[in-house]
Amino acid sequence: MKIFTLSVCSIALSLFANAQQQPKNYQQIVTETMPKVVEWRRDFHKNPELSNREFKTQEKVYNYLLSLGLEVRKLAKTGVVAILKTNKPGATIALRADIDALPVEERNDLSFKSTAKTNYNGSEVGVMHACGHDAHTAILLGTATILSKLKNEISGTVVFLFQPAEEGAPSGEEGGARLMIKEGCLDNPKPDAVFGLHIEAWGDTAKIYYKPEAFMASADLFTIKVKGKQAHGATPWDGVDPIAVSAQIIQGLQTIVSRQEDIIKAPVVITVGKIQSGVRFNIVPEEAMLEGTIRTLDAKMRLDVHNRIKQTAKNIAAASNATVEVNIESKTLVTYNDPKLVEKSLPSLQKAAGKENVILTPWVTGGEDFSFYGENIPAFFFYLGARNPKLKMEQAPSHHTPDFYIDDSRLDVGVKAFCQLVFDYKK
Repeated sequence: MKIFTLSVCSIALSLFANAQQQPKNYQQIVTETMPKVVEWRRDFHKNPELSNREFKTQEKVYNYLLSLGLEVRKLAKTGVVAILKTNKPGATIALRADIDALPVEERNDLSFKSTAKTNYNGSEVGVMHACGHDAHTAILLGTATILSKLKNEISGTVVFLFQPAEEGAPSGEEGGARLMIKEGCLDNPKPDAVFGLHIEAWGDTAKIYYKPEAFMASADLFTIKVKGKQAHGATPWDGVDPIAVSAQIIQGLQTIVSRQEDIIKAPVVITVGKIQSGVRFNIVPEEAMLEGTIRTLDAKMRLDVHNRIKQTAKNIAAASNATVEVNIESKTLVTYNDPKLVEKSLPSLQKAAGKENVILTPWVTGGEDFSFYGENIPAFFFYLGARNPKLKMEQAPSHHTPDFYIDDSRLDVGVKAFCQLVFDYKK
């Protein structure tokens, strides 16, 4: 790892020397824009909306981008695409932010705390930006503001992607990156590269974390329906107990990770997050349903894990005279950072954050639908640290929890990173 880091850094330093000079008034415009970026972030945080329901968020984003004089259109139900064309020929760069929130009730004591409520899967729930998408949206709006003011001093075209439903569309609906792409967000013009960032509650504030090649895991949803035979709880031998079979399947799935996959090559995670079965304490039910997630960082291993899950569930069920139905649904691909694009972009990130603040990091098992953009064009996704300065890394509340919190005092690093990538990118 040390050898790799040194080689990447040496390449980065040589490229850094050739980076385009910043426009003379750039730093002043950034300083003037940042109070608005924080204001936007806090407004979005106070007024969150769930996936494919980001109607007010879409209107705010759409109307503001129109006011900047950009070409703006709505797509993917609640998404927005804006195009900035400069007066000089050059590359086309896409920058992406996600705009949706989560069904989580906030516990933080903030002046801009979310108190929003809505219906989710038949239940009333709180709504919270518990993953930082409010910051992503504000950072990209700030970037659009700055680049619009520098339109006559920069070259090429910038495509701003404000994407809904990164957390997943509601059941039965399309959404997210796949729908954005399907409806033409990468067409006319087609970008030469796409960049995205994710705020991280565990990372040191104002530091950028990156990894070439596989960075974030693919995320697949699996369901296993176990069919047994109903019986009285006092005489279970008269039936086939799907709960007992389910317990064996859960244990069997973990041997795929611990005994069957080469986890030196890449990590694998199989988690059962939901079990549903039965209606009464003294009845052996007829069916049980398991739901869970699969995380992999290698495409071949991913397919192998899918096959092994099906085989394991089927064989364990057969041993007890039960049957199973296994369904696996793709949520995201492996988020793959194009190595050449990473190499080319490191000088820009170092200029934005400081060389010592751009850090090579291990892969992670979280998933991101930004991965779908990388199927079409070279892509680079990186993290921006924003940990509560009062907490150590291990104390920071996790994403997707009621206590999730970010330090929004240095969102300027995200804005500068996006701007610098636009300044420096050359075909």
